[in-house]
Amino acid sequence: MKTSNANYIERRSEIENYFDRTAAQAWERLTSNAPVGRIRASVRAGRDEMRSTLLGWLPQDMQGLRLLDAGCGTGALALEAMQRGAEVVAIDLSPTLVQLGRERNATLQPNGRGGSIEYLSGDMLDDALGQFDHVVAMDSVIHYDTPDIANAIARLAARTRGSVLFTIAPSSPLLSVAHTLGRFFPRSDRSPALTPVSQARLRAALVQRLGGWKEGRSQRVSSGFYTSQAWEWTR
Repeated sequence: MKTSNANYIERRSEIENYFDRTAAQAWERLTSNAPVGRIRASVRAGRDEMRSTLLGWLPQDMQGLRLLDAGCGTGALALEAMQRGAEVVAIDLSPTLVQLGRERNATLQPNGRGGSIEYLSGDMLDDALGQFDHVVAMDSVIHYDTPDIANAIARLAARTRGSVLFTIAPSSPLLSVAHTLGRFFPRSDRSPALTPVSQARLRAALVQRLGGWKEGRSQRVSSGFYTSQAWEWTR
């Protein structure tokens, strides 16, 4: 299945503009303990549950393991992986959110496991990032269509030794309604449109692209205006 690189680059630019310029303050509040409204509270709860799900699929002891947090945002998942001893590369398109992650990381005390985080702003698909034991892309490909998602996961898998964990926006009538209602958010806070995808179609594309890989666990998390499907692929 061919991917339009131009389409991926165009969508990537929209996402960078949103998270780094349009709604950075809103996402700073969402990813903190600051009070938020009912809708954002449901999104926060859903993201917390999804992060816990993905972390539950990673080893508890990650000393000596290299992890890519692809689309790290403010780095909540990266911080927890570091506390397990992982050497984390946390990358996001938004320099603003990456800097916030650095500041939050600076407040942590060493726990004796020797983990580390390298924060970067840029493209999570950059081959120069090197090889990893595990990759997590939480809500990082949900704005792309099926061919672009398959291409992104294949590129990540090509330099991963263990597992690639990622989330998609699952296609369903209820989710379509939620997306329509989400258009009533103030324009300044509205994210680029999600792209609901068929898991069956994406599975077929990944089977074609990921020779030697197998499908693992899958779990949907639904919390108010947050709905996302976690998926594990392993060597």
